[in-house]
Amino acid sequence: MQAWVIGNWKQNPATNSAVNALLDDLLTKVNTEEQANSQASKNRCKLMVAPSCVHLSTVSTRLADSSILCAAQDVSTYSASTGAYTGDCSAQQVADAGATWTLLGHSERRQYHKESHDCLISKLSHAFSQKLGVVFCIGETQEQYDNGQTLDVINEQLSVIKDLLTQQPELASSLSERLLIAYEPVWAIGTGKVPTVAEVSETHQHIKQTVASFADTTDTITVLYGGSVNADNANSFASDAMIDGALVGGASLKAESFLAIADAFNQANA
Repeated sequence: MQAWVIGNWKQNPATNSAVNALLDDLLTKVNTEEQANSQASKNRCKLMVAPSCVHLSTVSTRLADSSILCAAQDVSTYSASTGAYTGDCSAQQVADAGATWTLLGHSERRQYHKESHDCLISKLSHAFSQKLGVVFCIGETQEQYDNGQTLDVINEQLSVIKDLLTQQPELASSLSERLLIAYEPVWAIGTGKVPTVAEVSETHQHIKQTVASFADTTDTITVLYGGSVNADNANSFASDAMIDGALVGGASLKAESFLAIADAFNQANA
């Protein structure tokens, strides 16, 4: 299965000049690697970055002739196109700005913006209607993990996918191409705490089996791990067959560490 390594830049960097400096470094290193080994580059994992909305057009333009994809960090729940929704960016707008994918359901959106089940169904529907792929984020809190509720929480969060497919069954046939699941334990994001590879592997297997039960397809859904992934621990995650890549936060803000994570998955899939 194709591996993916995705950088979620969150509300970083602060300036356009810093964004361009990061892109300069990233593109230089990627181009050097690809020129050095053209055959290996064909088999490398997919790379994607998700800048803040204000930098989306700049980033997508810079990446247009590269192998790196560009994603938005969110889309509006209220409209797929336009409307009186101050502060929101629609799926059509981010697609027009150059995004081909979007993150949805990130724990920070769930926490700070109180995103509900129905809200996320709407966002997924809008994204798919504008031909955007979706990286759908799920994961449990520390308290839920401590209470052994991880799979129950994940089942509830994945029910968004089930309900969307009930409403739009035609999506099932292309789901594996248009949807990536990112399992991010909330307690591991930016904390340095990391679950064991065995725990992540077991959870990923459950996610794959659960999503497969929603759609009448034999295709396996891609499931990424996120939560304090860095250059030091990437090899251990990449070595497990159930872990199809990584959604990376802070380590994606430096080209060297981001590409070291990608290289771990490249080596594992060689």
